[in-house]
Amino acid sequence: MKDYTALVTGANTGIGLEIARRLSAEGMTVYVGSRDAGRGERAVEEIGGGARPLVLDVTDAAGIAAAARQVDGLDTLVNNAGIMVDGRPAPEADVDSFRRTYETNLFGVLAVTNAFLPALRRSSRPRIVNVSSGTGSLAWSADPEREFAVAAGAGAAYRSSKSALNALTLYYAQALAADGFKVNALAPGLRATGLNARAAAAGEDPAEGAAGAVRLALLPDDGPTGGFFSWDGTTVPW
Repeated sequence: MKDYTALVTGANTGIGLEIARRLSAEGMTVYVGSRDAGRGERAVEEIGGGARPLVLDVTDAAGIAAAARQVDGLDTLVNNAGIMVDGRPAPEADVDSFRRTYETNLFGVLAVTNAFLPALRRSSRPRIVNVSSGTGSLAWSADPEREFAVAAGAGAAYRSSKSALNALTLYYAQALAADGFKVNALAPGLRATGLNARAAAAGEDPAEGAAGAVRLALLPDDGPTGGFFSWDGTTVPW
């Protein structure tokens, strides 16, 4: 993969850092997207190899445009940046928390993907991976056998943003299929990241979740598109 280039958003920590590390280990040139230049530089130093820093705030339109101008060609885009600002159920949540969450988790993906589409179209094997969440699966959320269903609708802003991201993933896959794109969503599992206190305390190794993203990033030409997959490769119901 030494002639291929990837961009991972939110790559200075957590799952994003591990995705960037693994793609770099595959021989790819990897742009490490980070809102903070210093943190991005430190992540690049840690990864080594073909890692390169790229200041990228997915909520900043001007910053996204500036970042896109720095990347001539791109083979893989991993939309990993995500936030959880409110764990309350919908009846207790406020509109502002929903807006803030969607700004990063959904609108940020839309803005970044569209900005980098010209670079991706120059690739012979364009791949887009959207890091979603199993909590965004409506089928799982409605299943009384799963913890999501007994959580009384907790985390409504975050979970609904990921449900919307799943839909967006499907629409991109359909719109770009004729151009050879593979566009898929990943449920990385609960990982020890800074997403929230529960993840930090009870999450598993981020590298395990990252492996699922790398698998989708390196899909062969006969691989799936428009799917939602768990970190272990199994299909997740919408």
